[in-house]
Amino acid sequence: MLTMNEDLEGALKHYLKLLDEEEYFEAHEVLEEAWHPLRLNKDPLANLAKGLINGAITFEHIKRNKKNVKSKAQTVIASYERHKHLCVANIRCYDLFVEASEKIEALKSKHAEVF
Repeated sequence: MLTMNEDLEGALKHYLKLLDEEEYFEAHEVLEEAWHPLRLNKDPLANLAKGLINGAITFEHIKRNKKNVKSKAQTVIASYERHKHLCVANIRCYDLFVEASEKIEALKSKHAEVF
């Protein structure tokens, strides 16, 4: 049985790979599975993970060019924006959280016209 930390680490690694492949919905799903136990255990990393989950789904809305995409993307990215400051040194999986945040920031830049 994997520990919560191993589950989170594996989920973050898979999340990063899926972001690179532009599989944003799947990235959201993978990290959400690791987020549920964090949330239930009131883990301080739950909100950071939730922000990254919403970050990924933001780009799924853009990828699908949904109706009112600009408004939807701005609404969903707000969760990431609210929680990204929680990525600080000494948290579990810090390097992976930093890499994930950097990827979300790069995607925001790539789609600057939406934001």
